[in-house]
Amino acid sequence: MTGPLTGVRVVELAGLAPGPFGCMVLADLGADVVLVERPGGSGPLVPPNGPLQRGRRIITLDLKSEAGIADLLRLIERADVLVEGFRPGVAERLGFGPAVTSTINSRLVYARMTGWGQDGPLAPAAGHDIDYLAVAGALEPLGRAGERPHAPVNLLADFAGGGMLLAVGVLGALLERERSGLGQVVDAAMVDGSALLTTFLHGMIGAGAWRGGRGENLLDGGAPFYDTYATSDGGFMAVGALEPQFYAALVKGLELDGDDLPGQFERKRWPELRAAFTARFASRTRDAWTAVFDGLDACVSPVLSPTEAPGHPHNRERGAFVEVDGVVQPAPAPRFSRTPASTPTASAPVTVTGVLAGWV
Repeated sequence: MTGPLTGVRVVELAGLAPGPFGCMVLADLGADVVLVERPGGSGPLVPPNGPLQRGRRIITLDLKSEAGIADLLRLIERADVLVEGFRPGVAERLGFGPAVTSTINSRLVYARMTGWGQDGPLAPAAGHDIDYLAVAGALEPLGRAGERPHAPVNLLADFAGGGMLLAVGVLGALLERERSGLGQVVDAAMVDGSALLTTFLHGMIGAGAWRGGRGENLLDGGAPFYDTYATSDGGFMAVGALEPQFYAALVKGLELDGDDLPGQFERKRWPELRAAFTARFASRTRDAWTAVFDGLDACVSPVLSPTEAPGHPHNRERGAFVEVDGVVQPAPAPRFSRTPASTPTASAPVTVTGVLAGWV
């Protein structure tokens, strides 16, 4: 592997979604990530050797046995980072909590990925993406006006507010270690990350720019010039024409007469404006509208499925997707000028002895 994290050694204890995603980011950037699987694997929710496990070496340890814990501590002794996603207190009961690991490796960055964090009333409780979003205030605004909140797959809490936050925390701790020479515990909680993602929204509320009411605001589908529209073939176009110049280009592309339309920010007449846009977009196919807006700075784009996205010309030219072990998946990001990440590889089984032999 190549990349800016080449030489960083990470021990990842197998888990679901956020932890694996955060460690995938670290592996993509060049870190040597060793995934510690439990006997029997992680279950049906984690496809073996799937995209989230790319770039890893995999070992199997029984962490409920003395031999398994002993092998884990041998790895931790030579690692830079440990990532675990157990509920608070589990690692301590098993014998590899921060109090233990700090005595054998004072430089270790001990990253803990949980839903509710290491303390607080909900810390020991179970939860999923939708729960963390709900408590963080990030779920209530999502959805159409007059309808119930809508879960955004598990992209926000698990991956953006969880795994990505974990990776940022690890990088911050590694950078600080260069000054202090000491590791520390990183408490990455999905509820915290979900709340963090709403920072801009809280700014809008504070400025009086968020009226409240799901689906009734500028950026949540309430504005007809920031929404999606169905096309004649069952596809959709995404419209983000917020600024006046982009809005003018949108009206031009739709071949509408601006003089006959309500003003862009006449809220009381937004239903009229939406009706006009809806009728126009419904008159042609998604590909036809894509061609119309190609080269026209109107902030209008086709809504692509995950399987369509790799074929988009822009994504193809940038190499935004790669194929690993027969599976098409997003390429590492961001890009680096001097230390670019290499193309990911599929995970591979190894032994503890084999890992330690390379970690001299």
